[in-house]
Amino acid sequence: MTSEPKTSRPESELLAAVRQAARQEQFLEVVSAEEARRRFEGHLDLTPLPGERVALAAALGRVLADDLAAPIDVPPFDRANVDGFALRAADSTGAAENTPKQIALNAEVIACGHAPKVEVKPGTATTIATGGVVPRGADAVVMIEHTELIESIPAIELRRGATPGQFISYAGSDIARGETLMRKGQAIGSREIGMLAACGLAEIGVVRRPKVAVLSTGDELVALGESLRPGGVYDSNGAILSAAIAEAGGEPVPYGSFPDDAAKLEQVVRRALAECDMVVLSGGTSKGAGDLSHRVVSQLGQPGILVHGVALKPGKPLCLAVAGGKPIAVLPGFPTSAIFTFHAFVVPVIRARAGLPPEAAETVEARVPMRIASEMGRKEFVLVSLIAGENGALAFPSAKGSGAVTSFSQADGFIEIDALASALDADTQARVTLIGSFARAPDVVIMGSHDIALDVVVGALAERGFSARTIAVGSQGGVAAAQRGQCDVAPVHLIDPASGEYNRHLLSPGISLVKGWQRMQGVLFRPGDRRFEGKGAEDAVTAALADPSCLMVNRNAGAGTRVLIDKLVAGLRPPGYANQPRSHNAVAAAVAQARADWGVAIEPVARMYGLGFLPLSPEHYDFLLVESRRERPAVQAFLAALRDRRTKDRIGALGMQPADD
Repeated sequence: MTSEPKTSRPESELLAAVRQAARQEQFLEVVSAEEARRRFEGHLDLTPLPGERVALAAALGRVLADDLAAPIDVPPFDRANVDGFALRAADSTGAAENTPKQIALNAEVIACGHAPKVEVKPGTATTIATGGVVPRGADAVVMIEHTELIESIPAIELRRGATPGQFISYAGSDIARGETLMRKGQAIGSREIGMLAACGLAEIGVVRRPKVAVLSTGDELVALGESLRPGGVYDSNGAILSAAIAEAGGEPVPYGSFPDDAAKLEQVVRRALAECDMVVLSGGTSKGAGDLSHRVVSQLGQPGILVHGVALKPGKPLCLAVAGGKPIAVLPGFPTSAIFTFHAFVVPVIRARAGLPPEAAETVEARVPMRIASEMGRKEFVLVSLIAGENGALAFPSAKGSGAVTSFSQADGFIEIDALASALDADTQARVTLIGSFARAPDVVIMGSHDIALDVVVGALAERGFSARTIAVGSQGGVAAAQRGQCDVAPVHLIDPASGEYNRHLLSPGISLVKGWQRMQGVLFRPGDRRFEGKGAEDAVTAALADPSCLMVNRNAGAGTRVLIDKLVAGLRPPGYANQPRSHNAVAAAVAQARADWGVAIEPVARMYGLGFLPLSPEHYDFLLVESRRERPAVQAFLAALRDRRTKDRIGALGMQPADD
């Protein structure tokens, strides 16, 4: 008797079914997007890649690898802001339209790029072009429109009085030599390119862009430019992802598209891993018969596949893996799903490795705490810095003029004032248009006197992950800002004339004192000047005051140094007293360039400019702390950075004496 034939599936069909079942069991453990991100990033190094040197022209869009100090002052000399005449402001007293004042004209015309040779004596003036070097003796520039030339004498009739410092940009008033020009991790845009070019930098160190391999897989894929075959589609994912990688700050490395051949795909993926920092592969990650990308990736090394399936629509088949410390993302084949998951999971990794921060919103609402005058008839764009106030963001207008290259680079955004408005009233709520993609309000706001050692503390704060905004408004301005609650800390160095003690007399309810460091103030002079060489500071100043030809350079009212100077000159107003720049660097530059013979500044600046230094007395550079802000994490980080031994050592290396804890 013959047996009845068995009804069974062919062996090849059974094997295919077993393989398919194995694949089905392997695929998907669907997890939330948050869990997927946690698993993926938990196995990655998300610190910026090492730096590389590039030409300034190639630095656009890159990220600075290390803090960058300004090698020169900008401007490098006291500069005229208008076409006109350089003179002594005191000589213009009483000048008006009906009572013009006649001032003799020196036989020199100061053009841009040429050093002046003639000193401006009392009762004289020198013709100067916009951008020209302000000559010795002059402390103001008057516009040519406010004068009338008398050719026969020669002289000018001045029809408007001048104030000291009028139409002058002092040396270092925009950028001071030695100050931190840009900080590690800062993105470089066209604004920063201009600032770096103003300092003469031809190349800089930037974070290396991560190289991201781009691969596509699928028998249906056809290379761009080729004729479509039946059932074929163009590899649009490769082009989309390459462009998106470049937008995110990475360097795309296209490897092309590959058919569904496990051996060939594994070979090219291994090569891509060896040559690049990251691999992005699209297609072959689902559970169809031809989907093999995730199986190839599982063979590449430990820890291997971390996520295969995410609770997203679109994007469920996403596969995330790490092999040899390098991330691998297998994106869904459909373009919409691929780009969606790319932006959600891959872009943050690329930006972190490229040193780029998260992108910010385009506009924010902020309160403008002060009145801003405006010229009617023209729409005005006012650059502002954003800080966090008690009841929302505050927008402080930039204090630097239009000639300053840092005005634009250091602003967070701008506000618009209508052409029909003569001013923007104080406490107006305004819309701030952010500049660039990465602007955000700082974590700590520091308003008051600036010091080069403050850069050390701000740098230490940045290492702790917090950003700071420093707004140099002088010690008195810092006191006012702290009392109004417009800052977190205010650096000050003001002496109490009654007690001789620094800064404690500035305390008020809600304001406490945090000790900073001491810095030696003294008289600066050019080496070899016999009026100062070998003398004590008081004796040297006495000799200088007795010499009418000895020209001083002063400091601005409200500065702590100005208090010391006024005490030193005992009520006298020696030649140059009206010349009042706003920084130690500008004082040193004036003396070094022989536009003045002496001034008072701190010792580190004297060393930086190669000047002689006669010590006067140490001053205390401390911080007023707004107590209502003390417990904020960023403020606590600032206080910790100030106490850190490494920070103190760096401050000490600058010639300062950090306070004891």
